[in-house]
Amino acid sequence: MAKVLITGVAGFIGSTLADRLLEDGHEVVGVDSFEDYYPRPLKVSNLAQARGNARFELVDGNLLDLGGLAKECGCAPLLRRRIAKCDYVYHLAAQAGVRGSWGRSFSIYADNNVLATQLLLEDCKGAGIKKLIYASSSSVYGDSPQLPLREDGPCAPLSPYGVTKLAGEHLCALYLRNHDVPTVALRFFTVYGPRQRPDMAFHRFIRAGLDGEDIIVFGDGEQTRDFTYVDDIVSGLVAAMDAPEGMVMNLGGGSRISLRSAVQTLEVATGLPMRPKLQPREAGDVRHTCADVSLAQKTLGFYPNTTLAEGLRREYEWILATSRRHS
Repeated sequence: MAKVLITGVAGFIGSTLADRLLEDGHEVVGVDSFEDYYPRPLKVSNLAQARGNARFELVDGNLLDLGGLAKECGCAPLLRRRIAKCDYVYHLAAQAGVRGSWGRSFSIYADNNVLATQLLLEDCKGAGIKKLIYASSSSVYGDSPQLPLREDGPCAPLSPYGVTKLAGEHLCALYLRNHDVPTVALRFFTVYGPRQRPDMAFHRFIRAGLDGEDIIVFGDGEQTRDFTYVDDIVSGLVAAMDAPEGMVMNLGGGSRISLRSAVQTLEVATGLPMRPKLQPREAGDVRHTCADVSLAQKTLGFYPNTTLAEGLRREYEWILATSRRHS
């Protein structure tokens, strides 16, 4: 069994990955700064299962402060010591959200997505890890006319958020080439499921349906996304332990669908009335995404097997259970 460090462990994907690795018998060191992008109690509840496991350790702190290079803050190189004892590092920590990355907020994205990644890579130099697996995003492609989106296709991000995720990929490549840090980058496509952030579309839609409110849809509803269930993403993450270093791969759900059709699927899956209210498209929103996952299939054996209807039903059940716990 391996010892694994996960940054962003209290998040949607990070906590699900931690639970899977612990179930598989690995040791997990989780790092999270519990940023106030959404309420801390939700993140704490994400870790309820992991924190009950003796093979889990939680480090509460920001990568900008925990890194060995952050001497000006007076912190000991806590993160470097942890990494030196680990076999694998999953870098999932990031400031999320396309729409929030404009204006003065960009400094937060630059710090938490670019500088934090660079500091983490510095701490991985000479640490003897087997792999650093970086969570990238389909946002790096921007509004590409070439569908499905292939890893060797053009990257032209349409949002500052996408720029920071692409910068992280480039940093991984640089540290592999110059310092032999064994990195792999995985581009996620529109992940959903239990523990999804409250600002994300399906979570917002279900909450609105439960409250009898309109659901806000930005754009005309005909934009398409390649929705990917969180457990399928986690399967790809786990398989990436054995991926050749330097690889960049798409992880998508294989079920491209318009947002309008996805809302109809959600209505059937939950039994809730969905009343879309269209709003103007927001800056940074791409028109279409569709992942070519042939490389991940060949390299990782990645075959997403959760239908959108089933995944939405599970997310709905999780939201209901969460609501009961907090009522």
